[in-house]
Amino acid sequence: MPNRQITKATLYGDSISGNCLKTKWTAEYLDIEHDWVEISVVEGGTRSDAFMTMNPSGQVPVLRLPDGRILPQSNAIILYLAEISVGHDLIPSDPFEKAKVMSWLFWEQYSHEPYIAVRRFRKKFMNQTDEELDPQLLARGRRALGVMELQLTFSNYFVGDNLTLADIALVAYTRVADEGGFDLSEFPNVQRWIARVETDLGVEHSRKAA
Repeated sequence: MPNRQITKATLYGDSISGNCLKTKWTAEYLDIEHDWVEISVVEGGTRSDAFMTMNPSGQVPVLRLPDGRILPQSNAIILYLAEISVGHDLIPSDPFEKAKVMSWLFWEQYSHEPYIAVRRFRKKFMNQTDEELDPQLLARGRRALGVMELQLTFSNYFVGDNLTLADIALVAYTRVADEGGFDLSEFPNVQRWIARVETDLGVEHSRKAA
């Protein structure tokens, strides 16, 4: 049964973006009714006057609520959607466990996405060669994957024993890291976790588990 905490929200996003997909996956997982409006970053859709009026930063994703309120930033959006929903464990009830989820959300945007997502975008969508790319993107992206590999040595998920927002945030770009030149076969725990989270979310598997 659809979650009735909000009625027909609208998500604006680009389907090539992991940041955008994480909001869509969260809304679907929570059975929140929503419309998806495709906005192409590559084609300049986020720079149109109409979009800039809605979000002056010119970035997707954006959540528009039925009353007209606007919320940008992917992790803020998934946090809000989970906070207003009931009957799920995406946000732990224990304050310390909840803080651990938040710490991974901050880490994802500061130490993961700036390297893995950026290298993927430049390589796949801007057709830049390895020689044109900053070598630090590969080094720091591999370091982030190493942190994840170590954490997943001890657990199946990043916080607790089930799917949380931490997993949704982190899987979005990790599952397509190979498109940025990252060899995920070096990180078998991460590969198994990707498959596990994709199954939980009901999204198409990006690869076979190791």
